[in-house]
Amino acid sequence: MFEIGMDPDLLTIGGAVLSWHGLFSFVGVVLAVFLVARWAPKQGISSDAVYGTAIWAIIAGILGARLVHVIDEWSFYSNNPGQIIALWQGGIAIWGAVLGGFVGGAIYAKLNRIPVGRLADITAPAMLLAMAVGRIGDVINGEHVGKFTSMPWGIIWSHPKSPSFQLLGPIPTHPIPFYEILVDLLSFALVWWVLRRRLKPDGMLFGTYLALYAFGRFFIDFFKQTGASPAVKAWVAGLTEAQLISVVVVVVLVPLVAYRARWTRTPVEPEPVAPTEPRAVRRRRAVH
Repeated sequence: MFEIGMDPDLLTIGGAVLSWHGLFSFVGVVLAVFLVARWAPKQGISSDAVYGTAIWAIIAGILGARLVHVIDEWSFYSNNPGQIIALWQGGIAIWGAVLGGFVGGAIYAKLNRIPVGRLADITAPAMLLAMAVGRIGDVINGEHVGKFTSMPWGIIWSHPKSPSFQLLGPIPTHPIPFYEILVDLLSFALVWWVLRRRLKPDGMLFGTYLALYAFGRFFIDFFKQTGASPAVKAWVAGLTEAQLISVVVVVVLVPLVAYRARWTRTPVEPEPVAPTEPRAVRRRRAVH
């Protein structure tokens, strides 16, 4: 057994709290943007196009993460509507961040003539690394409360502020964040291998990433504590919100990828994409 007794709150300023989860989530996002900006030019997409897309993907990801969390905890937020916008107090859902970020980034890329599928494929391995980094904060905080375990890898979160301690006390539980890190890294290894073999058409690699994560996340949630907050809540047939989303993702994407994906033996030189600029600037240039 292992024990973690660190304070989940890294810094408190006024009423705002910076948690380890928040810090590592930020580091993960920065890492993902940095990696995609490094890899994209080799696929004909400029770094400026990546930065422009990332801004809107991050904004949409934050909104999506909050929305999915609020839906999951609607019994609380329906009675406390003012808390819906209190992002500084925590409360996000990874599926909302992933899907919301994709939608926001895809809309921006489409409007600016950036190949959505190609950029999404480049983003896939970076996203998995970013998600693994973000879960380090969950390890410290003791979030994603697991069920009791007698296995030697069980963890006891002993700090009074830790959600695991508050809900269950100082007992060994399944290390859910470690399970997620393992799924992320294994998926990254497979996605990176697939990327090097050039899976086509564009977008299939991103679909593979989503399906792999969904498959792993579905089974991980069976080890989570369900019931009273801050534990995970069961929605239908004992399944959590994240599991239901995972089922939909797998059901949609696995047949799609299996039907459309193909290997390419000879590399195709990608069409370069110019740096993005606001549409209004392009209109003025066209007039002149």
